[in-house]
Amino acid sequence: METNKRIQRGRLQTGRRDFLSRVGSISVMSVFGAAFFTSCTSESDMLPDNEPNENEEGILINNQKVTIDLAKNEGLMASGGWMLIREAQLLVVNLDGQFSALTSVCTHSQCDRNWTFGNQVFTCTCHGSRFDTQGEVVNGPATQPLKSYAVSEENGNLIINRS
Repeated sequence: METNKRIQRGRLQTGRRDFLSRVGSISVMSVFGAAFFTSCTSESDMLPDNEPNENEEGILINNQKVTIDLAKNEGLMASGGWMLIREAQLLVVNLDGQFSALTSVCTHSQCDRNWTFGNQVFTCTCHGSRFDTQGEVVNGPATQPLKSYAVSEENGNLIINRS
């Protein structure tokens, strides 16, 4: 009799308790499965990255110091030229020969990859927050400024100290 109640129209009907039990089991297996597959790393992945990392554009990222070869980044040499360095989470802009460097992590929602620049304003396109070239909020939703970093020039290189 029980079997007849559970089979209707050619499909097996499960009770609420069975359904929740199976969904719970699948959820637990999914979590452990994801942890198992994402925890597989090599020993080199676990070592701290203290080695300088220079990319093909002549940008060297070494801990808290970022060096930009201006000869390889001619767009940055022009007044109003700017760049986003995703690996270092930096925005860099040339302001009539003076350079400004800011974090690219928006203070509104921590977006760090979606930026535009125009009319002396950086715009985070995630939610529309706008910041001036010193990192101050022009209009929100962000309410806190972007962190700015010390910038110097040496031998055709722009050096940004993020400490």
